[in-house]
Amino acid sequence: MMIRPLLSASLFATALLAASAAHAAGDKEAGRIKAYTCAGCHGVPGYKNAYPAYHVPRIGGQNHDYIVAALTSYKNGERPHPTMRAQGGSLSQQDIEDIAAYLSSFAAP
Repeated sequence: MMIRPLLSASLFATALLAASAAHAAGDKEAGRIKAYTCAGCHGVPGYKNAYPAYHVPRIGGQNHDYIVAALTSYKNGERPHPTMRAQGGSLSQQDIEDIAAYLSSFAAP
């Protein structure tokens, strides 16, 4: 019968999707450790970057998906800030998810 192979394939695909979703989810505690260096700029109230001169945004409490998109864009070279491109370039996708899970857990400023 054809139904049994289709059912098995469907169950396999569902299990595979569930496993990949679990892997992609961020670990807030791991993110706390990985985001340690972020606080050097983003955790200082009123901090301004020397060059180019602009206000460094507070990222604690930022939207999870926004953090993932921003870090991924820095990693891929789509955003121009050299320091953030260097930081993003060193992150794995799991690192990005972990950092986003941690930072988005704060109350918005």
